[in-house]
Amino acid sequence: MSSQSTARTPGAKRAGPGEYLFDLARVNHIKGGPDYSSVEGGVVEGDRMIVALMRMPAGTGAVAHSHPNEQWIYILEGTFRARIGDSEIVAKPGSVVYVPSNVIHSAEATPEADVVFFTVKDASHSLHGTKAA
Repeated sequence: MSSQSTARTPGAKRAGPGEYLFDLARVNHIKGGPDYSSVEGGVVEGDRMIVALMRMPAGTGAVAHSHPNEQWIYILEGTFRARIGDSEIVAKPGSVVYVPSNVIHSAEATPEADVVFFTVKDASHSLHGTKAA
């Protein structure tokens, strides 16, 4: 671990020396994008990776935004609809979604059920992105 003791993302759990196990259901729950997303969940940051277990309530989502770090999203529950650049996708449980760095994207949970997903980002930036203009 590096000497950095605070998380890049406000409210996230920073992994400290000797910490190897985390219960994502119990660590601090924060908004995935406070000014552009309904997503919320537990977030843990290390030196090079950020991981989170997030919930997007049914019928809600994230408006167009981007971030300088690439992102992987593994769908555990629900149906996740997204626009990544010029492509539209529909992801169901077991699907993995890739969002390249600096690509504008948006997402929503279908009205039938919440979407629960595990996500990983590189730690070149915080979990949060920037709402598109």
